[in-house]
Amino acid sequence: MKASWVKQVLGVLLWMSCSTAAWSQTDSLLRQAERLLGFKAYGRAIDAYSQILKEDGDQLTPAQKAMAQSKLAYAYQQVGDGAKAERYYREAFSNSDMDGDPQQALQFAQMLAGNGKFQEAQKQYERYLQLKQKAPPRRVASVPEGDAVSAGGRKEAVRYRLEYLSLNSQGEEFSPAFYQDGLVYVSGKKGGAAIETQGSGGGAGYLDLFYAPHRNNLKIDGILNTDGTVSKPVNERVKGERSLGRDAYTRPTANDSRTVPGFNASINITEGLGYVPRSSNSVQKLSKTLNTKYHEGPATFSRDGSRIIFTRNNYNEGRSGKSTEGVNKLKLYTARQQNGTWVDVEELPFNSDEYSVGHPALSNDEQLLYFASDMPGGLGGTDIYVSRYQNGKWGKPVNLGASINTRKNELFPFVDEAGNLYFSSDGRGGLGALDIFFANLSNGSTVQSVEHLDAPINSAEDDFGLITDAGRRSGYFSSSRRDGNDDIFRFVRESSLYGCRDLTIRLYDAESDMPLDSVSIVVKSKVEGRPDQTIVTDGNGQVQLCLEGNNNFIFQASRDGYINSTVGFMTRSLTDDQPTRLEMSMMKPTVIMDTIAATSTGAASLARSRIRGVVIGERNRRPIEGVTVRLRNECNKRLSEYVTRADGRYSFDLDPGCDYTLIASKPEFGTNTNRIKRLPKKENPRELSADLPMLSVGDVVTIDNIYYDLDRFSLRSDASRELDRLVATMRKYPSLVIEIRSHTDSRGDATHNKILSTERAKAVASYLNSKGISRKRMVAVGMGESQLVNNCTDGVICTDAEHQRNRRTEFKVIAIK
Repeated sequence: MKASWVKQVLGVLLWMSCSTAAWSQTDSLLRQAERLLGFKAYGRAIDAYSQILKEDGDQLTPAQKAMAQSKLAYAYQQVGDGAKAERYYREAFSNSDMDGDPQQALQFAQMLAGNGKFQEAQKQYERYLQLKQKAPPRRVASVPEGDAVSAGGRKEAVRYRLEYLSLNSQGEEFSPAFYQDGLVYVSGKKGGAAIETQGSGGGAGYLDLFYAPHRNNLKIDGILNTDGTVSKPVNERVKGERSLGRDAYTRPTANDSRTVPGFNASINITEGLGYVPRSSNSVQKLSKTLNTKYHEGPATFSRDGSRIIFTRNNYNEGRSGKSTEGVNKLKLYTARQQNGTWVDVEELPFNSDEYSVGHPALSNDEQLLYFASDMPGGLGGTDIYVSRYQNGKWGKPVNLGASINTRKNELFPFVDEAGNLYFSSDGRGGLGALDIFFANLSNGSTVQSVEHLDAPINSAEDDFGLITDAGRRSGYFSSSRRDGNDDIFRFVRESSLYGCRDLTIRLYDAESDMPLDSVSIVVKSKVEGRPDQTIVTDGNGQVQLCLEGNNNFIFQASRDGYINSTVGFMTRSLTDDQPTRLEMSMMKPTVIMDTIAATSTGAASLARSRIRGVVIGERNRRPIEGVTVRLRNECNKRLSEYVTRADGRYSFDLDPGCDYTLIASKPEFGTNTNRIKRLPKKENPRELSADLPMLSVGDVVTIDNIYYDLDRFSLRSDASRELDRLVATMRKYPSLVIEIRSHTDSRGDATHNKILSTERAKAVASYLNSKGISRKRMVAVGMGESQLVNNCTDGVICTDAEHQRNRRTEFKVIAIK
C-alpha cells in the first residue's frame, strides 16, 4: 500500500515536471518567433509560428493562440502570400480576445483589399474606426514597429491609391502605353492565353489598339484609397479646365501660365494621324492601317511618337501565316508615322511562323527592345528577351535568364526612364495568377534584384501591363480584380517607395574640412516611447542609415574635444525616394583671450602709451612673484619679456597702430593670455591697466548658482549661464585639468547622497564635454554630504535656503600640463 502511494506521488510529480518543461519550451518558442518577426526574418518566423500552432497549440491560452495566428498572418502578408494571410487573420478574429483589437481590424481590412475583396474590406475598415474610438490609446504589440534607424529594407508596405477609369467597358481593356499626352491601350475580347496564339481572324472577338488623349483628364468611376476604403470621385473637372500643373500627376512649370493675350490657337496632336475624328476627350480607335481583322496587342512608341512597335497575329499586307501545326502565331511589327498615317508596316527580324513574339517595350534611349516570346531555348512557357539596336537593325534576342524568367510565364515588360524593368509572372509566387514584379537592371540585361510589388498594385487576380515613371510616383496597369474582365487602373503613390529613407551623414572638422571618425551620433525620434539610438562614424567620417518615413528626427553629434553639433531631419511627406546626404560640421573650442580695454590716465606727461598691472592669484588675490610676462607686438612679432618681483607688478611700452598679445605664465600655474587692441596713432598717449589673475594647482573655485532640485541630479535650466563661465575658464586655460566636485545637503541617507552627488558631477562634466572640453581634462567626483558649508548637519533644523547652499558644485585644479 505504501509503495503504491509512493508511485502515485512520483507519477504526479513527473507529470508536473513534464508539463512545466513543455510550457517553458513553448514560451521559449514564442519569444524566439517574436524575435524573428522583429528582425524581419519572415520566412523563419512563419516556420516558428507554424510549429507552435501545430505542435503546441493545445498548451496555448486562447489569447496566446490568437496572437500567434495574427503574427503568422502578418508574416505571410509581408512575403506576399495573401491567401494564407487572410486565412490566419480570420482564425485570429474568431477568438473573442482579438475581436476588439482595432489594429487587427485595420490589418485585416488592408489584407482583404489586397485580395480584391473590397466590400468586406470596407466593412472591416468601418469596424476599425469604431474600435479605435472606443479603445484607450496604447501601443499595439501585434505588429513589430521596427527601429527608427534600420540598416535598410522596407518597414511597411508602400501605400497606393487606385483609380478605376471610366474608359473601361464590359469587354477587355489592358496593357496601356504612354503616347504623347495620352494612352494607347488594347481593347476588345481576348482569348484565354496571355499571348494569344490561335485564331482565324474576323469578327468582334478580336483585340484592337485604342487611343485616349489627355490621360490626366480621364474620368474616374471609383477610388480605392490607401487605407482600404472605397470611395466615389468628387470634384469633376470643369469642361475645358486646364489641368497641367494642377493635378496630382504633373508638376507645375513656368509653361502653366496663360498664353499671350490674343493667341488662341491650340495644338491637337491627334489631328491628321489617322484616328477616327471625335472629341479630344473621347477614346479613339487607331487607324485601320494598324488595326486589322486579327489581334493587335500591346504596343510601344519612340519618344517623339513617330514610330510604333506593336503586336499582331501573323498577318500583314492581306496575307496570314501559320505554323507547321496550323497555328497563327503573334509577331512584332513596326511602322512610322508620315503625314498623319502609319506607313511602312514591317516585321521585326526575329519573328517566326513557329513561335510567338509580342508585348514590346522600348528603352528610354530606344536602343533596347524588350519583349515576351515562347521561342525555343527558353526557360518556361514565355520568357522575356532583349534585343539591341546596332548598325541600323535589331540584333539577336538575348534571354534575360533565370533571375527574371521561370518555368512558367513572364509577360508584359515595361522599362522606365531609369532602365528599371517591370514585368508580370505567374511563376514567382505572389498574390494572384499574374503578379507584377520590379527588376533593377544594369547594362540593360544584368539583373541586380527582383522585387514583388505590394498590394494593392497586386491582387488575388491577374495584374499586368504596368507603366510608370522612374520614381513610381504614378502610372497605369491592368487587372482583372473587379469583375473578372481586364480593366485599366491608374495608381498614385502616397507614401515613400521604401519603408525607410536612405541617409548618409558626414561629419567633418569645420576649420580643416577633414572627415571626423569615431563621432557618436544619437538619433532621437519624435515617436513617443521610441528609445534613442547611437551610431558611430567610420574612417571617412560617414554613417549610413535608413530612416522610417513620416517622422521627425534629431541628430546629436559628439566627439571628445569638439563642441556638440545638433541638427534636425524630417521624413514627413517625402515621396521622391532619392538618397539624402547630410553634412554636419564640428568645431574645436577656441582659446578665449580677454581683450584689455584702453583707458586714459589723464596724465599729460606720458611720452608713450604703456600697459601695466599686477599678476595675482585667482583665489587669494595676492601678488605672485616669478611670473614671466611676455608682450608680443603683432605688427612685427617682436617679443618683450618681464619677470615679476614680490609685488607682482609688470609694465610695457606700447606702439600705437599695432595689436598686442599679453601672456603670463609660471610653472604650476595656468597660462593667462590677453589681447590688446591697437591704439590710434594720432591720439595722446594712454596708459592701460590690467591685473592678471592666475589659477594654480590646488585652487578650488565654487561655481555660483549651480543648484539642483531635491534628490535630482539633472541640471536645472538656470545652470547653463554659470556653467558657461566654467567653459570660458577651461578655454582660457587650455592646459588646465580639473576635478568637478559636487555636494549635497545632509538630508537623506549618506550613501545615497554620495551616489547622487557623483551623478551630479557627471552631469556637469557632460555639459562641459558638449561644449568641446575634452573629458581627459575633467574628473567627476561626488562629495556627498561630507563638506557642508554651514551647520545644517543631521538633526539640525535649517531653512530650505540654508540646505540649498550645500547643494553646490565646485572645481579644483589638479594639474596644469
